Amino acid sequence: MCIALISTAHPDYALVLINNRDEYLSRPTADAAWWPAPNEHILGGRDLLREEQGTWLGITNQGLVAVLTNFREEGGSVQAPRSRGAMINAFLKQSTEEEHDTEAFIKKLLHGDDLKGIGGFSLICGKVGEPLAVISNRTPSVEGVTWIAGKNGETVGLSNATFSNKSWPKVNDGKKLMAAAIARSVAHKDNKRNFVEEMMSLLSIDTLPKKKNGETWDAFIKELRLSILIPRLGGEGMDGMKAEDIAAARSELPVGLSGLYGTQKQTVVLVDHQGRVTFVERSLYDTDARPVNETERDKWFEFSIEGWPTR
Repeated sequence: MCIALISTAHPDYALVLINNRDEYLSRPTADAAWWPAPNEHILGGRDLLREEQGTWLGITNQGLVAVLTNFREEGGSVQAPRSRGAMINAFLKQSTEEEHDTEAFIKKLLHGDDLKGIGGFSLICGKVGEPLAVISNRTPSVEGVTWIAGKNGETVGLSNATFSNKSWPKVNDGKKLMAAAIARSVAHKDNKRNFVEEMMSLLSIDTLPKKKNGETWDAFIKELRLSILIPRLGGEGMDGMKAEDIAAARSELPVGLSGLYGTQKQTVVLVDHQGRVTFVERSLYDTDARPVNETERDKWFEFSIEGWPTR
């Protein structure tokens, strides 16, 4: 039940991107870091469960940025044979020597074989400072792509449904709360560290109702659409439920991991008008589902985007 919120409404930043990654807490995951060669230009976490070691959110030293959410298609297979993370990896792994063209990448993706065998997804990708594309496995062509973050004052959100689905309360609430938090931060003239904490506080809003006695997990997980943060959940009847079915607020056959589920990682990405990137990842739990010590849970990265235009 992930959420990504993107805004160009802060006067100090060309882009503000915040994200919660919700997963089984036991899923093996690498913390955010610069990736090993030959992909040392990519910064982000990695999913270690599947061979592709895909990411859900990443940015490169040349300003390519991408964030991915999944959703279950009605009647879809229980386990998609290919990882969605491989797709976002392909975007971020583009050679640093190439002239990046988001539209060309999308055209190749939509008209090639790269989407075959991949489950439902929404992908936001592009280059910071330019409009970002929103595509999914339902996007018919380049002409059907939605473009966001192309003008100042825009705030958009995405969760485990198509971008056009405006019915999820957590996304609608998140957009309003983000716009209000940015306005408040600007009025208070917050420094960067305080603004990051403001965004982390937004990502930590828990409005999930308590599970009623006798209520089945199948019924309860529909409530996850209400809350930006998903607290640690688990218990009899939930073990073995597929993470993407929990995210989509419905269940299917038991597959994959089991144990406790919840918001595992929180990320804030700021890019100022000089091309300076601040990337902060907060880990809430380790793979044993134990809360991470507050003094150890944050990883901060700062770097300048190569070739950022002088303005």
